[in-house]
Amino acid sequence: MRLVTYSERGRTSVGVLEDGWILDIPQAYTELLRQQGVADAAGRALAECPPDMVLLLARDGLGRAREAVAFAREALARDREGALQRGLAVAADAPGVRLRAPLQRPGKIICLGLNYADHARETNSPIPQYPELFNKFANALIGPGEPIVLPRVSQQVDYEAELAVVIGKPGRYIDEQRALEHVAGYTVLNDVSMRDFQFRGRQWMQGKTFDRSTPLGPWIVTADEIPDPQTLDISCEVSGEVLQRSNTREMIFSVAAVVAYISQIMTLEPGDLIATGTPAGVGFAREPKRLLQPGDVVRVTIERIGTLENPVVAEE
Repeated sequence: MRLVTYSERGRTSVGVLEDGWILDIPQAYTELLRQQGVADAAGRALAECPPDMVLLLARDGLGRAREAVAFAREALARDREGALQRGLAVAADAPGVRLRAPLQRPGKIICLGLNYADHARETNSPIPQYPELFNKFANALIGPGEPIVLPRVSQQVDYEAELAVVIGKPGRYIDEQRALEHVAGYTVLNDVSMRDFQFRGRQWMQGKTFDRSTPLGPWIVTADEIPDPQTLDISCEVSGEVLQRSNTREMIFSVAAVVAYISQIMTLEPGDLIATGTPAGVGFAREPKRLLQPGDVVRVTIERIGTLENPVVAEE
């Protein structure tokens, strides 16, 4: 499934993108419960399939969501107009419908640095013995099509194409052999970095979590569709020029290894987000440097997931 967070006419909800339609999970689950004779169908649906991706993962684990989507799919096939009127589905390209970052406020955003050997070499950094971790916060996240804002205090803003992992099952001290069982799905992240702030000290966080700087999306592809996350082509294009091109098999630490390692430090919970590092080709390591400028358009593409595209604007 392609899980999305979307807004329409002032409301925000979650659904599944399928054949040009967004099948609304909470509304479909409400209708399903009504059909089953549940008295307070709306209240129960709100509790069990809430219109927030983090809460949905925490309360449902996608089981009830799949039931709701199957119900909406059948209703749409049987009576399209009726399904639309009842709010079971909306056209993805309808006026006023907009995809948002699939996770609005994840509990944790944990990021890896130097997780591709070619990127470590281009930055003259040693290959790490253990995953290099830093964090972002939800203030940084933006969705597909939203502008990357170049802060007035930074003159070295860089792009970084990354595979992001969405946790679906909680765990601590997770065995690496079973780590992928804790993954709900995968999405695309652009770890936009303010290099002049990042390298002011030995900690990277200050250059990594500026407001409205980190695109995420456009959707979450559920893990059943990507059984091996170490086989995915990944690329970044800036204003038509391909600047990064690699494959996730080049990661130093695999997704399973990263999930297991982080779980030694903290309990991973549904809706947590892990950014797994970027390959070679970043702007500050190039000669001449290729840093983001107002008017640029950045496209990050990951095989079997999709493309995340964002324009670049100066802070007003």
